[in-house]
Amino acid sequence: MKKKVVLYKNIPESERQRLEENFSVIAFDGINEESRSQFLAALEDAEGVIGASHYMGAEVLDHAKKLEAISTISVGTDQFDLDYLASRNIPLMHTPSVLTETTADTVFMLIMCAARRAVELSNMVREGRWNKSIGKEHYGVDVNGKTLGVIGMGRIGYAVARRAHLGFNMNVQYYNQIRNEEAEQELNAVRMDLQELLKTSDFVCVMLPLTKETEKLIGEYEFGLMKESAIFINGSRGRVVDEQALINALTDRTIRAAGLDVFEVEPLPGYSPLCRLDNAVVFPHIGSATEETRLNMVICAVDNLISALNGDLSTNCANASLLCQ
Repeated sequence: MKKKVVLYKNIPESERQRLEENFSVIAFDGINEESRSQFLAALEDAEGVIGASHYMGAEVLDHAKKLEAISTISVGTDQFDLDYLASRNIPLMHTPSVLTETTADTVFMLIMCAARRAVELSNMVREGRWNKSIGKEHYGVDVNGKTLGVIGMGRIGYAVARRAHLGFNMNVQYYNQIRNEEAEQELNAVRMDLQELLKTSDFVCVMLPLTKETEKLIGEYEFGLMKESAIFINGSRGRVVDEQALINALTDRTIRAAGLDVFEVEPLPGYSPLCRLDNAVVFPHIGSATEETRLNMVICAVDNLISALNGDLSTNCANASLLCQ
């Protein structure tokens, strides 16, 4: 008898068929108030769960008495309570490698757009306000040859740093719990403490996972350490930053500008001051949003679930270190 799997995100038909070849699948196109009760009922005898963009804490997963594995169509794990999963010895599979380069492209686009005021000046053209040659009041700043400070030198942080150093001759410095020898050898990256990085970087790029330790890691004090000319980039998770402190820093010109793909609340409400600040470049969480990458993420997540429900956790298990051996 096939194991039962609950799918809670709409995915390409080819990958849904692959799931159905291996499992008995009950599918939901997202979870909302109308479908929540049916979703919770479906969890009662499910061995596997796969999806994304919905918080799956104890209040949800307590309904899944037979659950053996979860596969999230994402690299981030902040939609899950890892301590709770560990208490039930449930593996959480994720998709860390397939979105690295695409997300790094997005982060570097934020760097370029914020430095050259691309969105602000594009809007000026669209609105018919470009009526003379660009003057000093609209100048941006160079990226080439500047210093990039990366907070979190993991896969994506390294990919951003590689673009910066090899493509734009940038000096790279980084803050990370463990040393990244590859970054130091290949990119001449310098590891330093967080305060020194903030004080000396022209561009500060946050690429950290959201954990209890990293939540609101960057706040009023940290923005105060940065250069007035600094540009702040967040391509990780919104709650790593104290958003009100960031708004204040941009409004008061404590820092020059920011490029953001993530926010404390998503979608970002239209009334947010970030939507009105010319020195804030805001994207709708598009880090991995290309057709190729999103498909590869689904393929990876389906592969992960098949492996996990067959007892193989050797690849892409996000919480392997927390599980009972």
